[in-house]
Amino acid sequence: MQTNTNKMAPGLRGELSPQASERVQEILSKGELSPFACKNASAIRRDPAERDRDTLLRPAFVRDAEKIVHMPAYNRLDGKTQVFSFRANDDLSRRGLHVQLVARVARDIGRALGLNLDLIEAIALGHDIGHTPFGHTGERYLNDVFHARTGRWFFHNVQSVRVLDVTYGRNLALQTLDGVICHNGEFEQQVFETSGLKDFDTFDRVVRGCWESGDDAIGHLRPMTLEGCVVRISDIIAYVGKDRQDAIRSGICTEESFDDGLGGAYNAWALSAFIADVVEHSVGKSCIQMSEEGFLELKRAKRENYEKIYGSAEVNSDFGKQVGDMFARLYDHELKALAAGDEGAAVFQHHVLPLERHLAPYGRAYDWEANPDMCVVDYISSMTDEYFIAACESLFPDARDLFPHRGYFDGVRA
Repeated sequence: MQTNTNKMAPGLRGELSPQASERVQEILSKGELSPFACKNASAIRRDPAERDRDTLLRPAFVRDAEKIVHMPAYNRLDGKTQVFSFRANDDLSRRGLHVQLVARVARDIGRALGLNLDLIEAIALGHDIGHTPFGHTGERYLNDVFHARTGRWFFHNVQSVRVLDVTYGRNLALQTLDGVICHNGEFEQQVFETSGLKDFDTFDRVVRGCWESGDDAIGHLRPMTLEGCVVRISDIIAYVGKDRQDAIRSGICTEESFDDGLGGAYNAWALSAFIADVVEHSVGKSCIQMSEEGFLELKRAKRENYEKIYGSAEVNSDFGKQVGDMFARLYDHELKALAAGDEGAAVFQHHVLPLERHLAPYGRAYDWEANPDMCVVDYISSMTDEYFIAACESLFPDARDLFPHRGYFDGVRA
């Protein structure tokens, strides 16, 4: 039973109608996938290798989820900013927690709709694996220098596909990769319909279009599966309330800062209300959708986050032109190290050589020489916040006075 009421959306009570409850109960009692679900036998891989075949104990998308969580790139998500950087507070969300929260929300929705929970989990766990240090600010800074040098565009969802499909070469299913590139939670929609994508040739053209056209291509992405649609809406549901809780914990906002009057309790309200709304309006259908009230409230809450959290002076004071310049300077330094072939440099020791060792058992290689700019993008986007800071402070003496260093015991006694 929903205990909190949102005055901005009084009709969203976190409950299913009797009709929807009956349909969900029928789905759960049968224990079968919906006719609209993606079946494990439908998984499409670039390489139909025996080691990746669908089995009773390890179905296709279970394999994908396990491949993802065993990548070093997945480990690093715990060291990457979700929203707040340079704060000594272990209770603030990092990107590693965010992908788990997205998986949890998406599984709740997918279970009620009879969708493939293993595919949902694989997409959710991998959707941010190509994200930069310092969240969307870092993404913007890396894009600025990459675009200036190459005319191409960097977006974390496209880089996530590159990490999974190229950099680590793990032969993931098309359905998983498609869900990852289409997850972008910055574009909310009321109705999500599938794209009809069926093959890697078309997918590869889509990926190239994203590198070449940026927002013009990314803004038109639609998942090929309902599971991908569920992860896309779950991304917003997972962060819209959680980011508010983190803002209150960090002192950016207070419990009274938000128009709905729920403060940090909005997260619990949002999880219940939005999940129920999506299930209510999607069960038994070939699309994923929200009610008009649910959609408008999700847009409103996200817009309020931008106004009071993401765009706040307190958050943006951590970043400025000097930090952006560090991305450009580091980028230039790594390009020169590659051009010199200096295998003692960190870009080789911590990036190129480990990737070559990782790929060797699969008969693949990391061809950094073919595109040094892309190699540098791979390297910088793979960094945790702390690694990026350490790299800059090691290379550039002036960086030691640039990054805020906040201790756990500032203003209190240990």
